[in-house]
Amino acid sequence: MIMLASQSAARASVLRGAGVEFTQVAAAIDEDGPKRTLRDQGAEAVALYLAHAKATVVDPSDETLVIGADQILVCDGVWFDKPAGLAGARAHLRALRRRSHKLVTAIVLHRGGLPIWEHVAIPVLTMRDVSDEAIDALLALDGAACLHTVGAYRVEGPGVQLFSAIDGEWSAVLGLPLLPLLGAMRTQGADGLLPI
Repeated sequence: MIMLASQSAARASVLRGAGVEFTQVAAAIDEDGPKRTLRDQGAEAVALYLAHAKATVVDPSDETLVIGADQILVCDGVWFDKPAGLAGARAHLRALRRRSHKLVTAIVLHRGGLPIWEHVAIPVLTMRDVSDEAIDALLALDGAACLHTVGAYRVEGPGVQLFSAIDGEWSAVLGLPLLPLLGAMRTQGADGLLPI
């Protein structure tokens, strides 16, 4: 059995699109505390810590492979969290325009409450010099969906129009580096994968 310890619709869509059968469980953890106390260790370490924490809060059997994931957006040394309201989303998008930013994306596997694999991917996205009018149009079009992402955009939706370049695995941009994950799951003998 495979369990996704995340409430992210984008991550679930990536797994579902790959034909992987899984159950999805929200993993409610304190993200703000570790981001403050572990910040000096860097975004990769903090994203991995949070991914492991999410995988740990569910209580599976020894047979279950639990996927934990976390993503931190970093632009010019500033870490971005999910925006608070549409005004916060607008501020995010204004801060990101004309710049490249990294999506530090950590993914882990646990079995029986113990970590067995981890991986970090860091796609880089470059936003065009979009106008305030374009930002407002995106927020009107995508609405509250923008509030569930660290960058206040959904590249799997109309937010893709904001970008001039995306460097990295598409699924990693969506928060779930799929190719490394599938390889690790195959190594662990996960059910439901295509035979080698």
